[in-house]
Amino acid sequence: MRRSCRRQALNSCKKLFEEGNVLNEKETLFLIVEIVLLLLFFAYFFYQTLWVAVFLFPIGLMIAKQKIKKQKRRKQEQIRNQFKDAIMGISANLRAGYSVENAFRESVHEMQQLYGKEAEIYKALYMIVQGISNNVSLEVLLKHYAEQTQVEEIQEFADVFGIAKKMGGNLTEIIGETANVIGEKIEVNREIQVVLAEKQLEQKVMNVIPFAIVLYIMLVSEGYFDVLYHSTFGVGVMTVCLILYFTAYFWGQKLVEIQI
Repeated sequence: MRRSCRRQALNSCKKLFEEGNVLNEKETLFLIVEIVLLLLFFAYFFYQTLWVAVFLFPIGLMIAKQKIKKQKRRKQEQIRNQFKDAIMGISANLRAGYSVENAFRESVHEMQQLYGKEAEIYKALYMIVQGISNNVSLEVLLKHYAEQTQVEEIQEFADVFGIAKKMGGNLTEIIGETANVIGEKIEVNREIQVVLAEKQLEQKVMNVIPFAIVLYIMLVSEGYFDVLYHSTFGVGVMTVCLILYFTAYFWGQKLVEIQI
């Protein structure tokens, strides 16, 4: 019976952690609609026919993959910041004399007050505490949480915690030092993102400018670009432009993505 409860608690934790890094139904639907509209726009802009959007499907997949990657990184950043506050609270609880398990239990209430019950960190800590109540070891719970979130700082903490538990180290001191290191790393990453924000905005503007210029010319000089849409040579030129544009777009995205 006890073994069954432990297995059920562990499976519940796994399920929660897996759900934390995927798009929900609303986000998925919004992404599909966005990609379809983008492909229709590109098809009409470059070829003035919508059926070509079918052949642009690989580009749509690349854009969707990049957007999912960004969304995942955004969620991981949110989890990372919440986790930093959680382990700092756990470290403070340990220094106040709580046992490790009770320090985690106390942190659940703290995260609820800080972020609310819908926050990922509250849900994760709540399930971890439930796992502890069902005699699942804390290091196993942290390991699964780290694996499912794929956040480097959480993985580092889980590894350090597991080693300290086995070796019988000073958990209060180790958790405190780990919390400080993770906090410093997050602050450095935040400073880098602030510096990059201006460049990212510039890139977004540059992505739109070519379309704005061409659309403006189309409006003020009707028929100016007809040669590009009604001849084999024109279609070839527009195809080359399409390839060059997306090459520059994806290259630019990589240039402004810096993680530590």
